[in-house]
Amino acid sequence: MIDFNIPPFTGKELEYMQQAIKNKKICGDGAFTKKCSRWMEEKFQVNHALLTTSCTHALEMAAVLTQVKPGDEVILPSYTFVSTADAFVQRGATLVFVDIRPETMNLDERLIEDAITEKTKVIVPVHYAGVGCAMDEIMEIAARHHLMVVEDAAQGVYAYYKGRALGTIGDFGCYSFHETKNYSMGEGGALVFQNNDYLERAEIVREKGTDRSKFFRGQVDKYRWMDYGSSYLPSDLNAAYLWAQLEMAEKIREDRLESWNYYHEELRSLADAGYIEQPFIPDYAEHNAHMYYIKTKDLETRGRLIDFLAKREIHTVFHYVPLHSAPAGQKFGRFHGEDKYTTKESERLLRLPMYYQLKEEDQEQVVKAVKEFYE
Repeated sequence: MIDFNIPPFTGKELEYMQQAIKNKKICGDGAFTKKCSRWMEEKFQVNHALLTTSCTHALEMAAVLTQVKPGDEVILPSYTFVSTADAFVQRGATLVFVDIRPETMNLDERLIEDAITEKTKVIVPVHYAGVGCAMDEIMEIAARHHLMVVEDAAQGVYAYYKGRALGTIGDFGCYSFHETKNYSMGEGGALVFQNNDYLERAEIVREKGTDRSKFFRGQVDKYRWMDYGSSYLPSDLNAAYLWAQLEMAEKIREDRLESWNYYHEELRSLADAGYIEQPFIPDYAEHNAHMYYIKTKDLETRGRLIDFLAKREIHTVFHYVPLHSAPAGQKFGRFHGEDKYTTKESERLLRLPMYYQLKEEDQEQVVKAVKEFYE
């Protein structure tokens, strides 16, 4: 069986986890947590990177820090993971879904302004497959209407928009280090931001609502309950696992890009013949090979292709069911304008196996099987 995903593993993970145990500090904000945070701050040129227990929790922190409240509206794509929406629903916000660009599966920035009302508070671009949204346009719209921008960059770690790291452009950026992502700590994420004014409250929210971070730095003689918060600190054991991969981030990135480029070149003939569509990378984007997908003619064709590949022991998957069509999406939000592409394109998209150290012979087998289907 050729797996769809295998969590990344470099060989140093167990050594670093043992080191964390020897350090006698396996709770949050230990030595490896600090290494990971510092690496992100330096690599992505961002002032603050706070490691979290998941990208979901990073999004929840961002929702708190934007001060979204009941009655506010948040603009986002329907084609995204539920966490993008959950974080703001928890704060009582109403979700306003807008359509996507079919070529990138990203939020269509041309439709945002028409969805803005006097209740709009936040825009949430989701960088699908590690390909950046049109951030210049989104930031201009946000500035013009005095809105905040939270980047869901769960899939966008070590990807860029016009030379700027995804997640570092808006007011807040949220990363994922789930086992399905390019760099993993099993479950984990990070909240990143540039504005120093957000740091104190971000630390409080992350530390159960206390000023415990200040206490550990010797800035206060005792820590107190200051505000709403939760326990968003990952164990240093998880951070140690992640650090083994961040040390080799460039190698992992190059390995995945090689696999992505192989698929793209070898499947081009099917795209040229009109059987499939391939991913589109805008000139402004430097992607991270988070995934490789193809688009089939329709839902029925995709289903047959999945079954065809499964019989050849190749595991492929489709992706999100649009949120606006789900029971919770209908309860907590509305779709603004026409659903011209969201549902249609989501029903055509199929993700091929992609992970660090995907064997060449397995890639060849995947390509051969896809071509056989269309013979």
